Amino acid sequence: MSIGGSASRKVAAAIAAVTATGLGAYYINSYFSRKAYAESDEPPMVFTGRPGLISLPLHSVKTVNHNTKRLVFELPDKDARSGLSLTSSLLTVSRPNGSWIPVIRPYTPISDLSKPGFIELMVKQYPNGKSSTHLHTLQPGQRLSFLASLPGYPWTPNKHSHIYLLAGGAGITPIYQLIQGILQNPKDKTRMTLVFGANTEEDLVLREELDRFKTRFPGRFDVVYTVSGPAEEGKESKYKRGRITEELLRQVMKAPKEEENVKVFVCGPPMMEKALVGRGGWFGGEMGILGRLGYTKEQIYRF
Repeated sequence: MSIGGSASRKVAAAIAAVTATGLGAYYINSYFSRKAYAESDEPPMVFTGRPGLISLPLHSVKTVNHNTKRLVFELPDKDARSGLSLTSSLLTVSRPNGSWIPVIRPYTPISDLSKPGFIELMVKQYPNGKSSTHLHTLQPGQRLSFLASLPGYPWTPNKHSHIYLLAGGAGITPIYQLIQGILQNPKDKTRMTLVFGANTEEDLVLREELDRFKTRFPGRFDVVYTVSGPAEEGKESKYKRGRITEELLRQVMKAPKEEENVKVFVCGPPMMEKALVGRGGWFGGEMGILGRLGYTKEQIYRF
């Protein structure tokens, strides 16, 4: 997942707080938070927005493809809920083998945020990724520390009449969380169109869940897949070929002037985001594909 400017500032602030205060103070804060939960009749909310190290055991692991796993962690109480709002991510703290310094990285849960007992992460392992490599070595029963939650886009039901979601590779996780949350709210009638690009068909993770959403919510949710890598020899692909290009988006997206109150969400590799959003803005910089399609900076949000 890539981090936008506001999110990166929050990550930096959390890291600075850990450095200045020390991990022990955060464990103390976490202890008193859990004590307050135990004294309340309300279901406990684990991540309250305040930094505080919470160690969660790994419940189960499922291999998705050659470099991606789904990891389910148990919350401290079977009735506890994550406390996260839509588009939020979690800062994880891991200590890979041979590393003296903890590695802090954000991951977006893909589990239903309203359900108790568990949170689930989908983690893609990168060749030189210290955190992702460490998370891929975890076995059920081992623990991972979570430092804080990071709020994302402040979603309000029916805030936009139609949203376009442009995801590349592992950038699907925050976008999936938003799709799932909107469709599970019967009061939210927002229409959604997802364009999901990946290197191979195997990399189109969460495809089964997305296809089920399309079947269950016709007219509310649509998805277009595109694969940039070559098709398997002797196998005909049912997906579009190539990257998320201007030509593809002109086929999928209406012109901004044809729709009211529309928003575009983007999350993917840096080169993809640069191509879509541009560099340096609309004034004195390089305009991206979305700018050429007529979308303004205010209509675009990068996770």
